[in-house]
Amino acid sequence: MFQKVLIAEDMDFINNGIKSQLSDLGIPEIEYVQHCDEALLKLKSAKLNNKPFDLLISDLSFEEDSVKQKITSGDQLIKEVRKEFSNLKIVVFSVEDKPYRIQTLFNEHTINAYVWKSREGLRELKKAIHLIERSNSTYISPQVANSLTKSNAIEISEYDIFLIECLSKGYLQEEISAILKEKDWSPTSVSAIEKRLKFLKEHFNANNPAHLISITKDLGLI
Repeated sequence: MFQKVLIAEDMDFINNGIKSQLSDLGIPEIEYVQHCDEALLKLKSAKLNNKPFDLLISDLSFEEDSVKQKITSGDQLIKEVRKEFSNLKIVVFSVEDKPYRIQTLFNEHTINAYVWKSREGLRELKKAIHLIERSNSTYISPQVANSLTKSNAIEISEYDIFLIECLSKGYLQEEISAILKEKDWSPTSVSAIEKRLKFLKEHFNANNPAHLISITKDLGLI
């Protein structure tokens, strides 16, 4: 069983519920934080002290408070964590049920489990932890499992997210092309960018670029 677990969750009563389930599993070291920046710092500090965490359980949504944060969502936290901790097991525990966001977490950030917060959520969390501790299998709650079916699947890549973020900042397609060349990403041609943005607008049923930006913000993609 996992020996050292970090919980990133800003609601105390949920933290207590998760800690109770982990204690039932016999996990000896359980720590929790309420901010994403602190979570990343704890992971890095533990690694430097040769006492690394072997499981991260994180929510996706964190309310803003008086503590200014660089990382403001669980998605961003997981993305940063994966840059340095490729083998760390990660479980997302969230009420989010939008397919695109869940797909990105599995496909881009290789999370190990997605547990939907519900009446059975804590029991499912225990089940997910048992599964990923014993194998390389992934777990997803039945209520949101259709997010990963072929009929719902669409490859929304970091490239796509970058294009939409550039649009949200007011960049023209020619400017986006130049930035992509600097980043050594491809394709970089204006025609390819235009074609991909057209595809994204059609897929998300967006009427125009502003509508596309609005939809993807609502989905938590940008």
